[in-house]
Amino acid sequence: MISIYYEFLIPFLLSALVVILISIIAERYGTKTGGIIGTLPSTIIIAFLFIAFNKGVTHASESVAVVPAEMGVNLLFLLIFTLYASRSTATALSISLTAWALLSLSLFLLNMNNIFISLGLFILAFCVALFILERVKKIPSMGSTHVRYTPMKILLRGFLAGVVIAFAVLLSNVGAVLSGIFSTFPVIFLSTMMITVREHGPKFAGGMAKSMIFGSPSVVSYAIVIYFLYPLYGIITGTIVALILSFFITILLCRISRKIQ
Repeated sequence: MISIYYEFLIPFLLSALVVILISIIAERYGTKTGGIIGTLPSTIIIAFLFIAFNKGVTHASESVAVVPAEMGVNLLFLLIFTLYASRSTATALSISLTAWALLSLSLFLLNMNNIFISLGLFILAFCVALFILERVKKIPSMGSTHVRYTPMKILLRGFLAGVVIAFAVLLSNVGAVLSGIFSTFPVIFLSTMMITVREHGPKFAGGMAKSMIFGSPSVVSYAIVIYFLYPLYGIITGTIVALILSFFITILLCRISRKIQ
């Protein structure tokens, strides 16, 4: 019984709470800043804390190696959803999730455990996604518009995040790469796009997608720091340093976005 609470219920509740809090904070800003704030490390923190406690820092470090590449897959998910959102939400959702599943399966089959290759794949996806949305599609940011999350939508988002992270922790018993992939399932991206495209239309959703893509380095920086510091300095120190770095990167990205987007 204790194992069930520790491996499923506690990660579920903590992940849901963190995502709900970040959603409320991000809701107070427009797509430009709110989208970046919405990409602050949230579920990944809970996932790898519990993976490290359950399986050890070495296993957690091995699991996190795939995270940058998987975040790149998430950015392509956002890009594809945005490109097809003008047709219909169902079409955009089915195509983008299919692409996410196939690309994630490829990372699993390739046993992506090299942090440098993983980071390179993220950088490639980051550049491609931003270039297409910014230069090709010329998607505008909606800096002064607010996304309205009702209490029910925020609770649903928290519930989905909790389920995904709880399973990511459970999957740490199966394999490092698989748990790393599940830890970065695009719960925030998926729910945000569904809410914004339904209430504000495809162009608004595209502006939010562009901001979330721009803010994604904060999550990747967190992953890279714990990859190196967990084995060297332990869970607590590694987590604190990673949080501080990702926080400052988020602030920097917010300032840059006001000037260039």
